[in-house]
Amino acid sequence: MDGSAILARLRARLGARALDAHERFGDHTLVVAREGIVDALAYGRGDAELRFDMLMDLTAVDYQKFPGREDGPRFDVVYHLYSIPHNHRVRLKVQVEEDDAWVPTATGLWPIANWLEREVWDMFGIRFEGHPDLRRLLLYEEFVGHPLRKDYPITRRQPLIGPKV
Repeated sequence: MDGSAILARLRARLGARALDAHERFGDHTLVVAREGIVDALAYGRGDAELRFDMLMDLTAVDYQKFPGREDGPRFDVVYHLYSIPHNHRVRLKVQVEEDDAWVPTATGLWPIANWLEREVWDMFGIRFEGHPDLRRLLLYEEFVGHPLRKDYPITRRQPLIGPKV
């Protein structure tokens, strides 16, 4: 199945929850409404024609200073899915606002989502509703802020911590 057919199949399943689709440089992307992302992921994994059995990556992008996105949602949460048996891939995106930065968890579908969602929470501050253990992964708990946000002050000093004695 080619990328256009994958996007068409997902759009047919999601209806109005599929907000946009595009194909650029051989990559096929579907922008999904937040309330449809778990359905899109579960359908992509369970459908025999799609069978996206691998969550290759889950990350986020901060568009705060990106030309053309000044008035749009600040963040995209990005899912890269791959099918081992069919050797095809797709990218799903969910746009979230800064003041309402959360998406439902995908840990029920792929156990690796646990670590990937924790990394996105740690670096960008986007919450994953229903996550079993959402806490920092790369930084220590006393760290203030989320360093991959475009507005994170590069010269910010962090509290010094040491071993608890």
